[in-house]
Amino acid sequence: MARNTGRFHFDGGAGTYLGTGILALLITVCTFGICYPFALVLKERWRAKHSYIDGQRLVFLGSAWGLFGNWIKWLLLSIVTLGIYLFWVGPRIARWKWEHTDFDPTWRPNTLPGTHANSPGVASSGANHAALGSGTPGYVASPAQQPRYQHSDQPQR
Repeated sequence: MARNTGRFHFDGGAGTYLGTGILALLITVCTFGICYPFALVLKERWRAKHSYIDGQRLVFLGSAWGLFGNWIKWLLLSIVTLGIYLFWVGPRIARWKWEHTDFDPTWRPNTLPGTHANSPGVASSGANHAALGSGTPGYVASPAQQPRYQHSDQPQR
């Protein structure tokens, strides 16, 4: 069984999640699903804002207008096919979400006085900060610790 390496971190709270979800639901229901791309973008921006990989925060770069044309086409095809086309819509939306998610180049760890750079918004207690490890937002691994990503279809050797 694989163990958790601590490379992924999520700091979202219930209050903002609930508020974002209710607003997204209202947008979708009040427009009979036509403005679902706006609700989707709202939720994805919230998710990305609170997600970290190797201490780097994610950012969602998609726009509702960028998905809107495809959404109308998919909605009409789903109506015409009595919902059968929805089996293709789910994976296409998932692909669109991942294609528009990236690392936030403007985000920097919180370095205000009295806070620890590896833990945004958490006051420093003077404890051994080296023990925080790579799962903490803002942590930067040494070049030897950073993973090497394969960008081609060839297997890594």
